[in-house]
Amino acid sequence: MEQSTSRKVILSMQMTFDGFVAGPNNEMDWLINGDEEWALIFEDLQSVDTMLVGGNMYPEYFSFWQSMLDDKSAPVNLAKYAELASRTPHIIFSKTLQKADWPNIRIARDVSSEIASLKQQAGKDIIVWGGATFAGDLINKGLIDEYRITLNPTILGGGKALFKDVKNRRRLQLIDARPLPSGIIVLRYKAWK
Repeated sequence: MEQSTSRKVILSMQMTFDGFVAGPNNEMDWLINGDEEWALIFEDLQSVDTMLVGGNMYPEYFSFWQSMLDDKSAPVNLAKYAELASRTPHIIFSKTLQKADWPNIRIARDVSSEIASLKQQAGKDIIVWGGATFAGDLINKGLIDEYRITLNPTILGGGKALFKDVKNRRRLQLIDARPLPSGIIVLRYKAWK
C-alpha cells in the first residue's frame, strides 16, 4: 500500500450485542475468532503500521501475545498475529507506566498531541485495539476516523461497555456491513467530522 500523510485512526473492537467488550470480570470467552474472522483481521492489518493500546489493557494484551510467541503449539492464527504484533510499532497511552517490555513499543502520555503528530507523518493507518476507557476517551476527543466494530451475537448482561464514557452524540456513515457464517457482523463506519 502506498504511504501517505492522510492516515486514519481506526477503532477496531469486537462487541457483544448488548454493547460490551469484556465481561464483568474481564471475561473474553465469548469472542468469536474463527478462520474467517482472522482472515478479515489480517486483511485489515495490511493497511496498518501502528497500533494503539490503552494503559489499562497493556498488561493482559502483551502478556497474552508474548505467551503466543513463546508457545510452539499455539493455534496458527494466534501465532501469526503474535508475530505480526511483535514487529509492528505499538504506542501505549498511560500517565503512570514507566516501562514496557515488548518489541517496538513506546509509552506516550498525551493522546491528542500524539495522534496529531502521527497523522502528520507519512505512513499507513493507525489501529486502536482498546480498551473501553481508552476508546471512549478517543471518541470524546473526536480522534476516531473509522469504526470497525465486530458485532458478536452474544448478550452478556453486564461488563465493560464500549460506549459508557462517550459524552457527545456522534454521526457515523456506513461504509460496509458484512455478516459472517459464525453469526457475527463486521460493521464499518466513517466518522462525520
